Amino acid sequence: MKEKIAVLMGGRSLEREVSLRSGRRVCEALTERGYRVVPLDVTADLVPALRSERPDAAYIALHGKYGEDGTIQEVLEFLGIPYTGPGVVASTLAWDKAVSKRLFAENGIPTPAWVTFSTAAFKEMGAATALDLVPDAVGGFPLVVKPAEQGSALGLTRVTEAAELPNALMNALSYGDKAIVERWIDGAELAVSVLDGPDGLRVLPPVEMVALSGLFDFSAMYTPGETEYYVPARLDDAVMAEVVRLAAEVHRLLGCRHVSRVDMVVGADGVPQVLEVNTSPGMTETSLLPMAAAAVGINFQELVELLARAALDGIE
Repeated sequence: MKEKIAVLMGGRSLEREVSLRSGRRVCEALTERGYRVVPLDVTADLVPALRSERPDAAYIALHGKYGEDGTIQEVLEFLGIPYTGPGVVASTLAWDKAVSKRLFAENGIPTPAWVTFSTAAFKEMGAATALDLVPDAVGGFPLVVKPAEQGSALGLTRVTEAAELPNALMNALSYGDKAIVERWIDGAELAVSVLDGPDGLRVLPPVEMVALSGLFDFSAMYTPGETEYYVPARLDDAVMAEVVRLAAEVHRLLGCRHVSRVDMVVGADGVPQVLEVNTSPGMTETSLLPMAAAAVGINFQELVELLARAALDGIE
């Protein structure tokens, strides 16, 4: 029998149900690979359970707040339990899109023009009186408004005229304290997964998502039949090479390890633009990381074990 692995899932984030789906699949895969699996829903009993079970490693199948923002990573480090995925700093940087986009811009990584608004800016500083300046600041309509700290495109709205902006911001801010207003770029939407294991860093084939609704939001992500996928993405060789290069650069810039998923868009000019980074990619039946891995012959069980071994073997 192989090592004992605690699979952390669920929790209280808005992505709880997706996390449970990911976690159950991960548990099945690890069990079939011969590991001793301890499924743990992330509740107030988590730390006592971890101290009692004393797993050799934790597989983080959490999505959203507390699972991707560095919180669970800090807890596991305090308890001395190795875990899958990026560490505290990388998780914190990637979770806050407003911060990670600044890092992209400061390091020459193309990212759509944006402005950030916080709840405090509206309540304490009168930021609502300057919304008329937003279109010029980001290059005009259409825009996309989204929470700065959220996953799975929750709270995302496409805005085509000024009158729609206040409600879109209110919607985004209902998910957290900061919202990003970003230039919308029509083009190929891509998810580029990066694996970082014993053989070094590997960028998997980019997945191109074409939402039938025209907006790759939460529903399009998790409802079978609402999105068409192309693996690898339909890109010419030069653009493909740049997409792969950028994904690796972003992974390293944020200090990620084991795995990340870099979301991009390629507009009519052929220039890939980095939108955000996911440090705990989904592992459901419709998730993009397993889809990309399958395209290069890595089945789901192999993918899960690769990530588990990265934690167990102390790969940084």
